[in-house]
Amino acid sequence: MNLRGRNKVSPEFSMSSMTDVVFLLLIFFMLTSPAITPEALDLILPKAKGKTTNKQTLSVSITKDLQMYINSERISNSALEGELKTRLTGEEDPTIILRVEEGVPIEKAVTVMDIANRNSYKIVLAVKPE
Repeated sequence: MNLRGRNKVSPEFSMSSMTDVVFLLLIFFMLTSPAITPEALDLILPKAKGKTTNKQTLSVSITKDLQMYINSERISNSALEGELKTRLTGEEDPTIILRVEEGVPIEKAVTVMDIANRNSYKIVLAVKPE
Protein backbone atom coordinates (compact mmCIF):
# COMPACT_ATOMS: atom_id res chain seq x y z
CA MET A 1 0.00 0.00 0.00
CA ASN A 2 1.42 3.36 -1.08
CA LEU A 3 0.75 5.99 1.62
CA ARG A 4 2.93 8.75 0.18
CA GLY A 5 1.10 11.79 -1.14
CA ARG A 6 1.12 12.70 -4.79
CA ASN A 7 1.88 16.39 -4.22
CA LYS A 8 5.49 16.84 -3.34
CA VAL A 9 6.52 20.30 -2.06
CA SER A 10 9.70 21.62 -3.62
CA PRO A 11 12.16 23.28 -1.19
CA GLU A 12 13.37 25.67 -3.94
CA PHE A 13 12.29 29.33 -3.97
CA SER A 14 11.61 31.19 -7.22
CA MET A 15 12.84 34.81 -7.31
CA SER A 16 11.12 35.69 -10.59
CA SER A 17 8.00 37.12 -8.98
CA MET A 18 10.10 39.17 -6.55
CA THR A 19 12.15 40.71 -9.37
CA ASP A 20 8.95 41.56 -11.27
CA VAL A 21 7.65 43.49 -8.26
CA VAL A 22 10.96 45.31 -7.82
CA PHE A 23 11.05 46.34 -11.50
CA LEU A 24 7.44 47.55 -11.37
CA LEU A 25 8.21 49.67 -8.29
CA LEU A 26 11.32 51.06 -9.99
CA ILE A 27 9.35 52.07 -13.08
CA PHE A 28 6.58 53.58 -10.94
CA PHE A 29 8.97 55.79 -8.96
CA MET A 30 10.90 56.83 -12.06
CA LEU A 31 7.70 57.97 -13.78
CA THR A 32 6.22 59.76 -10.79
CA SER A 33 9.37 61.56 -9.62
CA PRO A 34 9.73 65.10 -10.96
CA ALA A 35 12.16 65.34 -13.85
CA ILE A 36 12.56 69.11 -13.59
CA THR A 37 15.21 70.98 -11.69
CA PRO A 38 14.27 71.67 -8.07
CA GLU A 39 15.40 75.32 -8.18
CA ALA A 40 13.28 76.20 -11.21
CA LEU A 41 10.19 78.36 -11.10
CA ASP A 42 6.84 77.10 -12.34
CA LEU A 43 6.73 78.71 -15.79
CA ILE A 44 4.71 77.86 -18.88
CA LEU A 45 7.46 77.45 -21.47
CA PRO A 46 6.96 77.67 -25.23
CA LYS A 47 6.86 74.36 -27.10
CA ALA A 48 9.65 73.30 -29.44
CA LYS A 49 11.64 70.30 -30.56
CA GLY A 50 15.22 70.09 -29.38
CA LYS A 51 17.81 68.46 -27.20
CA THR A 52 18.16 68.87 -23.47
CA THR A 53 21.34 69.44 -21.53
CA ASN A 54 22.35 67.89 -18.24
CA LYS A 55 24.93 70.55 -17.34
CA GLN A 56 23.48 73.59 -15.66
CA THR A 57 25.52 76.23 -13.91
CA LEU A 58 22.56 78.50 -13.14
CA SER A 59 19.12 79.37 -14.43
CA VAL A 60 17.72 82.77 -15.40
CA SER A 61 13.92 82.89 -15.47
CA ILE A 62 11.65 85.66 -16.79
CA THR A 63 7.97 85.58 -15.78
CA LYS A 64 4.94 87.09 -17.54
CA ASP A 65 5.15 90.01 -15.09
CA LEU A 66 8.65 90.72 -16.51
CA GLN A 67 10.30 89.81 -13.21
CA MET A 68 13.74 88.18 -13.45
CA TYR A 69 15.01 85.40 -11.23
CA ILE A 70 18.41 83.76 -10.90
CA ASN A 71 17.63 80.19 -9.85
CA SER A 72 14.79 81.04 -7.44
CA GLU A 73 15.98 84.45 -6.19
CA ARG A 74 14.35 87.58 -7.60
CA ILE A 75 16.75 90.15 -9.04
CA SER A 76 16.35 93.56 -10.65
CA ASN A 77 17.03 94.02 -14.36
CA SER A 78 19.87 96.46 -13.71
CA ALA A 79 21.71 94.13 -11.31
CA LEU A 80 21.42 91.06 -13.55
CA GLU A 81 24.78 91.33 -15.33
CA GLY A 82 26.74 92.01 -12.15
CA GLU A 83 25.11 89.11 -10.34
CA LEU A 84 25.78 86.74 -13.27
CA LYS A 85 29.45 87.76 -13.33
CA THR A 86 29.72 87.23 -9.57
CA ARG A 87 28.13 83.79 -9.63
CA LEU A 88 29.93 82.51 -12.72
CA THR A 89 33.48 83.60 -11.87
CA GLY A 90 35.76 80.59 -11.58
CA GLU A 91 33.28 78.27 -13.29
CA GLU A 92 34.67 76.04 -15.99
CA ASP A 93 32.52 76.31 -19.11
CA PRO A 94 29.76 78.51 -17.53
CA THR A 95 26.29 77.73 -18.85
CA ILE A 96 23.07 79.69 -18.33
CA ILE A 97 19.67 78.05 -18.79
CA LEU A 98 17.27 80.79 -19.99
CA ARG A 99 13.67 80.05 -19.03
CA VAL A 100 11.30 82.61 -20.57
CA GLU A 101 7.58 82.21 -19.94
CA GLU A 102 5.22 82.18 -22.91
CA GLY A 103 4.05 85.67 -23.87
CA VAL A 104 7.12 87.59 -22.65
CA PRO A 105 8.42 90.15 -25.19
CA ILE A 106 11.47 88.86 -27.05
CA GLU A 107 13.47 91.95 -26.02
CA LYS A 108 13.74 90.62 -22.46
CA ALA A 109 15.21 87.32 -23.63
CA VAL A 110 17.59 89.10 -26.01
CA THR A 111 18.85 91.24 -23.12
CA VAL A 112 19.95 88.13 -21.22
CA MET A 113 21.41 86.60 -24.39
CA ASP A 114 23.40 89.79 -25.00
CA ILE A 115 24.83 89.67 -21.47
CA ALA A 116 25.85 86.04 -22.02
CA ASN A 117 27.42 86.88 -25.39
CA ARG A 118 29.46 89.80 -23.99
CA ASN A 119 30.83 87.63 -21.17
CA SER A 120 31.40 84.47 -23.29
CA TYR A 121 28.85 82.38 -21.39
CA LYS A 122 27.01 79.52 -23.05
CA ILE A 123 23.26 80.02 -23.05
CA VAL A 124 20.54 77.42 -23.55
CA LEU A 125 16.91 78.36 -24.10
CA ALA A 126 14.62 76.06 -22.12
CA VAL A 127 11.44 74.93 -23.90
CA LYS A 128 8.62 72.50 -23.24
CA PRO A 129 8.94 69.40 -25.46
CA GLU A 130 6.14 68.87 -27.99
